[in-house]
Amino acid sequence: MSTSSPSFGSPAPSGCPMGSGAVRLSGASYQQTPTELYRSLRREHGAVAPVLLDSDVPAWLVLGYAELSYVLTHDELFARDSRRWNQWETIPPDWPLMPFVGYQPSVLFTEGDEHRRRAGVITEALEGIDQFELARDCRRIADGLIADFAGSGRTELMSSYVHALPMRAVVEMCGMPVSGSDTQQLVDDLRISLDAGEGDDPVAAYGRVGDRLRQLVKDKRAAPGPDVTSRMVTHGAGLTDEEIVQDLISVIAAAQQPTANWICNTLRLLLTDERFAVNVSGGRLSVGEALNEVLWLDTPTQNFIGRWAVRDTQLGGRHIRAGDCLVLGLAAANTDPEIWPESYVGAENSAHLSFSGGEHRCPYPAPLLADVMARTAVETLLEQLPDLMLAVEPTELSWRPSIWMRGLSTLPVQFSPMAQ
Repeated sequence: MSTSSPSFGSPAPSGCPMGSGAVRLSGASYQQTPTELYRSLRREHGAVAPVLLDSDVPAWLVLGYAELSYVLTHDELFARDSRRWNQWETIPPDWPLMPFVGYQPSVLFTEGDEHRRRAGVITEALEGIDQFELARDCRRIADGLIADFAGSGRTELMSSYVHALPMRAVVEMCGMPVSGSDTQQLVDDLRISLDAGEGDDPVAAYGRVGDRLRQLVKDKRAAPGPDVTSRMVTHGAGLTDEEIVQDLISVIAAAQQPTANWICNTLRLLLTDERFAVNVSGGRLSVGEALNEVLWLDTPTQNFIGRWAVRDTQLGGRHIRAGDCLVLGLAAANTDPEIWPESYVGAENSAHLSFSGGEHRCPYPAPLLADVMARTAVETLLEQLPDLMLAVEPTELSWRPSIWMRGLSTLPVQFSPMAQ
């Protein structure tokens, strides 16, 4: 998310409750080489570092794998209800991160039995999706998108393919029209809410998302169908319309942009890393390895805000006050040198924290559905365009200016044109 604050590493202002060692999570160097900055933070602060968010709001960034795992699995100490925050008196209504932290009656902010009730509805609604049918649907969507640019011999994949495929798949899952200005506006507003750029208004965008989904829920109450929204509307838990709207926002936001970034980062790895070059055209095992490696090394959601301390406690040698905000450093924890030999980071297992952990982890079977979408998108593209290659030097690729999401701004490619 863009900010006018000085670049990463600038000292905290006088009087900051975390002291002068806090650093701002912003700046071009952070966006392009966050791993180096995580390493620097570890050297200076250890596994839990004091940081400043937009407008110099203080928080803690949890960098260590063990420490983050502890936070995620100890809800009695680190909880999701943001109303505990001890900084609310300093937060203006139009704060850019308000869509992340402003309390809403959604599954993201509920706790205990209420969270389990809400998450259970989402789980059962998603379990109604046949993964083989989803793969066929994604293949159909991919074929149509590729056909639009296959004859040209070159395209910018982020706009023509990477964002479009999961968007259309998620729209179909939820029972919305695949095309139309309302659907495109919803997708644009979700992006702004999660990953605002210069000139964007994330608070207004978030409001428009809610309005569009309220109409969808109303429509599905009147005429339910074989889709996620209808299964949530008709579920025996009896969620209110507003509860369903808020939980749909969580589901759609988690399914669309992170999945797009997963596709993007996997394609970048396959097209730039010689370890995958031999098998890239149709090598399903290598695609699977690349997808998993990305979750370890370039996770689509690199930081997530967050958790709020229930009471005064200790974490990573730091005194955490009741109400302090903790930013979950998913990317930093996945590359924690405490769990990897110095010469190697990455694994064939799935012990990464890219889908979070504990009760508030990404609900089953959402990670499996995201894998189906990402795998189908990558494999279909490589099968249809076997000589796909970057149209620029790898060093010319740039990352989106966000401390939250990890994805490229553009991904220009070239290939042999296909006959129409």
